Amino acid sequence: MMNASHRTYATASATIFALVALFQAFRAVAALPVSIDGRAVPVVASWVVAVLAAALAVWGWRSR
Repeated sequence: MMNASHRTYATASATIFALVALFQAFRAVAALPVSIDGRAVPVVASWVVAVLAAALAVWGWRSR
């Protein structure tokens, strides 16, 4: 059984992961260029991060 603080933490985490998933999916669909230290980050990396973040968001929502 979760107490109120654990429930709040799960809700906040799930929301943040859902936002990350949405932003990464948007970046992938729009093919927006991203570079880190002068190196281009491939679009496929955004799809991977979007799927992982979405899975964590679902897990967070289900654990509430």
